[in-house]
Amino acid sequence: MTTSASVPAGSEGAIEGRSVTDRLVDANERYADAFTDPGMDARPVLQVAVVACMDARIDLHAALGLKLGDCHTIRNAGGVVTDDVIRSLTISQRALGTRRVVLIHHTNCGMQTITEDFRHDLEMEVGQRPSWAVEAFRDADQDVRQSMQRVRTSPFLQYTDDVRGFVFDVKTGRLREIDPS
Repeated sequence: MTTSASVPAGSEGAIEGRSVTDRLVDANERYADAFTDPGMDARPVLQVAVVACMDARIDLHAALGLKLGDCHTIRNAGGVVTDDVIRSLTISQRALGTRRVVLIHHTNCGMQTITEDFRHDLEMEVGQRPSWAVEAFRDADQDVRQSMQRVRTSPFLQYTDDVRGFVFDVKTGRLREIDPS
């Protein structure tokens, strides 16, 4: 199986003399040529929002059997529930009708290999402290529990009864549900 990660890049950010962004734009042209408006509403059919890590190894829709229009997908480093995730979930629920939240962290996450010192190092390098926390963690299960708690206790979210958390195994593709307690 060939993956984009296995394609040699001649120079940083370029493949076969073209930038990665140029390749993406070309791919969009081909996509748009065959595109037909699906006639969908912005409201997800399954009334679910999925919060997951941005890790490129996770094909979230394939892993969950989702189709276009089924869910809102919110991805960030670690799949951590941050203030911005609460913002997106609040809009998803209050303006676009979602009622369920699924949280997905994964094995071998890069957020388990860094510390909050990352922020300090950035400040030393660029001369400005980031306004955001790194939200690094050592234990994915515990961080899923913390993320579930953040969703369940947010005053901005209307629907907090159906919140479930999982850890995706990047080697097997299987989800393991995390007990919230």
